[in-house]
Amino acid sequence: MAETVGETASRRTRGLDRAFEILEFLRVKRQSMRPNEIASEIGAPRSSVYELVNLLLSHGMLDYQGGDGRVNLGRRLYFLGTAYAEQFDLMRECERMLVHLAEETRETAQMCVLEGKKYTVAMMREGSRPFRISSNIGELVSIVWTASGRLLVSHLSDQQILGLIPQEDFILPNGSRMEPADFIAQVRQASRDGFFTFNSEVENFTHCFAVPIHQADGACIATLCLVTPREDGLRNRNSYLTSLLTAANEVSEKLGFRIEPAKLAGIR
Repeated sequence: MAETVGETASRRTRGLDRAFEILEFLRVKRQSMRPNEIASEIGAPRSSVYELVNLLLSHGMLDYQGGDGRVNLGRRLYFLGTAYAEQFDLMRECERMLVHLAEETRETAQMCVLEGKKYTVAMMREGSRPFRISSNIGELVSIVWTASGRLLVSHLSDQQILGLIPQEDFILPNGSRMEPADFIAQVRQASRDGFFTFNSEVENFTHCFAVPIHQADGACIATLCLVTPREDGLRNRNSYLTSLLTAANEVSEKLGFRIEPAKLAGIR
C-alpha cells in the first residue's frame, strides 16, 4: 500500500526529531562517538542513527574526528551559531552587560538560561580579581541548585514547576533533599523581590546573585548573575544587586518590559 501524505510527513518529523536529538546528545556529551555508541546511548535503532549521521555529515552538521568512525559536531554549526549571535539582540546586549558588570564589580558575571529541564550558563565574563570563579558554558545543572533557577521558573504555576523539575533534582550536592514546597516558596519570594541570592549549593565559599531579564509578557527568559567569594559577596551585597538590577532593567526595557522602580530601590 502506498504511503499517505500524512504518513510521509510524520516520518520526516520523526527523522528531524531524531537528528536534533543526536546533535543535542553530542553537545551535552562533549566528545566524539561512533554512530553505534550514539544509538545505544539515546535508545534509537542503529539503522536510523547511521542514516541520519550520514545525512548530517553530508550537510556539515557533523564531522569525522579520530579516524575510527567517530563523529562530533560539525564546523557548519559554528557558522550558524555566529549568524545567530549577530542577529539576536538579547545575546549582544547581555554580552555588553557582562563586560560592564565584570569591570565594575571585578567579579565573574554570567548570563544564565533554562535548557529543557536544566539550568545552564550561556555566556560568562571573568572578573579581574586574582581569585577567579569559572563555570563551564553549556553544562547542564539542576535548576534547584542555582540562584537563577528560582527566577527562571517564576512565571510558571506550582504544578508546572513540579512537572518541569525531575524529582531527583531536588537532591542537593551535599546529599540532603530540598522539599519542593520550600523551593516553590523561594521562587515566589524571589519573584516578589526581583532577585535571589544565596551561598552556592555547587561551589564552596561562593555567594551567588541572580536577577531576571523579562520579555514583554513578563516571563523571565534569562538571568544576569554574579558569582563571588562568599565574604566579598555578603559585604558588597547592596552595591552588587544595584549593578545587576540596573543592567537587567536596561536589557528588559529593550525587550518591551520595565522593572518596577520599587524593585530597584527595595534592596534589603
